[in-house]
Amino acid sequence: MIFTKDWKDYELIDASLGYKYERWGNVFLLRPDPVVIWDNGDLMEKYKGKIDAIYYRSDKGGGRWENLKSVPAHWKVNYKDYTFNIKQMGFKHTGLFPEQAVNWDYLKTVVKEGDNVLNLFAYTGGATVACLKAGANVVHVDSSRGMVDWAKENVIDSNCDTTKVRYIVDDVIKFVKREIRRGHKYNMIIMDPPSYGRGANGEVWSLEKNLSELVSLCSELLVDLDSHLLVNSYSGLSHEVISNVIKVNICNKLGGEVSSFEIGLKCSSNDLLLPCGICCRWER
Repeated sequence: MIFTKDWKDYELIDASLGYKYERWGNVFLLRPDPVVIWDNGDLMEKYKGKIDAIYYRSDKGGGRWENLKSVPAHWKVNYKDYTFNIKQMGFKHTGLFPEQAVNWDYLKTVVKEGDNVLNLFAYTGGATVACLKAGANVVHVDSSRGMVDWAKENVIDSNCDTTKVRYIVDDVIKFVKREIRRGHKYNMIIMDPPSYGRGANGEVWSLEKNLSELVSLCSELLVDLDSHLLVNSYSGLSHEVISNVIKVNICNKLGGEVSSFEIGLKCSSNDLLLPCGICCRWER
């Protein structure tokens, strides 16, 4: 597992009995996490009086936030020279996955000034900010206009060059097929596909059914030399599964090498590691 030690404004403090206790700037949240099956004590009791808000899951799906103290409608956290806007969202989210900092750091090492980057399922733009900071030109694609607008805020607040990013609200596969027809090429392609989702016009996305097709299509967009692909997943699939998809659809055509990792976070109050997802990196 790989994880960053460089966060100052985010801290995973503890995890137990299906919950994780975190600090986001000066706001302390207790959020559910299904992989936390161990018993390290009742976090509500351990941190009583030190929790600003709790997210409760509903048996019928979704859930709700309960603010125990005054929580701002939105606030900012910094990672190095990046600034991200945070707020309480439905389904326990905050608009940022802090474990992705390991990939932001990786992107800063492989993306060069003037590179063309395609960020698919780009969400609120953490990877977009990292690539812009490296001097790249970024095409940011997401099917949710609300997420794209949020990403724009993060790009501006991180003092990135806004002339180097193009925002697209569209279905990812449809957009990639158009880029192939246009003859466009990219040095880096990033994707963070959900297990299930819908495109801008209601198109259905299924990771198990559509990922192989998408990766194969992306192979046609990569430049001949010095190209990279980064795939993130929170689907629960092993990183070896995603690696095999890349090997079949890219390595068999273009060569190159794949490395894959579990990514996570380390609790600051003990030596527990929290698995959060996986990433696979291909490079030629």
